[in-house]
Amino acid sequence: MPQHVPMTVGSRWPTLFVLCAGTLMVILDGTIVNVALPSIQSDLGFSQSNLTWVVNAYLIAFGGLLLLSGRLGDLLGRKRVFITGLGVFTAASLLCGVSTSPGTLIAARFLQGVGGAMASAVTLGMIVAIFTEPRERSKAIAVYSFVGSAGASIGVIAGGVLTQVISWHWIFFVNLPIGVAAALLAGRVLDPDQGAGLRRGADAIGAALVTAALMLGVYTIVKAADFGWASARTLGLGALSVALLAGFVLRQARAAQPLLPLRIFRSRNVSGANLVQAVMVAPMFGFQFLVALYLQRVLGYDAVGTGIAFLPITLAIGATSLFLAARLIARFALRTVMAASLLLLAGGFVLLTRLPAQGAYGAHVLPALLLLGAGAGLALPTITTLAMADATPGDSGLVSGLASTTQQVGGALGLAVLSTLAASRTDHLLGSGQDTATALTGGYHLAFATGAGLMLAAALLTATVLRTGGRSPHAAPAEPLPDQHTARAKR
Repeated sequence: MPQHVPMTVGSRWPTLFVLCAGTLMVILDGTIVNVALPSIQSDLGFSQSNLTWVVNAYLIAFGGLLLLSGRLGDLLGRKRVFITGLGVFTAASLLCGVSTSPGTLIAARFLQGVGGAMASAVTLGMIVAIFTEPRERSKAIAVYSFVGSAGASIGVIAGGVLTQVISWHWIFFVNLPIGVAAALLAGRVLDPDQGAGLRRGADAIGAALVTAALMLGVYTIVKAADFGWASARTLGLGALSVALLAGFVLRQARAAQPLLPLRIFRSRNVSGANLVQAVMVAPMFGFQFLVALYLQRVLGYDAVGTGIAFLPITLAIGATSLFLAARLIARFALRTVMAASLLLLAGGFVLLTRLPAQGAYGAHVLPALLLLGAGAGLALPTITTLAMADATPGDSGLVSGLASTTQQVGGALGLAVLSTLAASRTDHLLGSGQDTATALTGGYHLAFATGAGLMLAAALLTATVLRTGGRSPHAAPAEPLPDQHTARAKR
């Protein structure tokens, strides 16, 4: 078991600030690059097909290494992995900023994804370990959830401003002071912890299998729109990814010291929360992309204006998650709060299905964003609390990495599916003689209707899969995950 040195009450919130600063830097990088892609293409001579790798290289490394990074945090110490991740991410940001060729930038973006995965995967585990008092933990998770969700909107604005006012290089250089400061502060304020040691889970074969499976899976998803979901390439790579994942599961069932002990899935809340989260984040990732396209391609907004248009949802998420979520989680069953938040999100998507081709932001877009912000502000901290509720101290990094992996893979799949549905519907409407604005809006309507259906499905899963005992932190504590010795004794 990792050894843990108790923190003083006064040092907990500065520690949360450092963890959130690292999280914000990583989250920002996921969206800040998108606005600068045209400038990067013209400056470095990217072809249109290769330009997507500026985003994909990061996503593949990030999504593929989250689970492994979370387990390494349990084995080597979460503080060590977090600081190392910040260092790798910051150094890679410098390499991105000074890149003079497409190959160099793509390689540096992959390295950024490695560092981002290491820093992100262990953050939740550290928050759970630091904030042991239930009410404080709920507040801390709410702050963490707000930072993660707000970072995406801030990244769109920051990317547009930095690219237009200075140059695209500065979307990467801005990470340097943040990363250095966060790493130095982390060394001072983070609680020293000793991992269980590599001998407790140094499954090199399992690590290779799961990393290859996740990286290949993310690659297949992000490239499916280019080759088609039913193409031989997509189906073949998808089948190979599933086969590698099946091999990993079989390996974990037989390994003496597995990388991912399958016993964690005996917790109905851990398994159920990850399932609900996968269904929930799929439309959440997709709607940000599609609403941005609606604002730009139908209403004529520029990049900066699009970013500003998303500020209300950021404010709604902040107000709900910081001032309301913890109180509701403390008063009601987690399952009840989660189901209510998903219904709010479904209502927001229903409003988006009514966006007109000649719409106005205040009358048509803003109400949907506010409803979605309120729902997300409740859903994100609640699902995070559920996913981490039964994690033991020795497995909190792994459970944290699992939750982050579910979020990234589910989000990537949702974005790919919703954007493909929208594009296919738009092409059909254009072929039937509709004007461009009407055809684009019709495509978005189909995607948003699908998103509403997924939110309702997540609400149904919440009501049926999550167990009744998944109550607020003030209720009786859930039964902890069984350790390996207990599991063997029962067998």
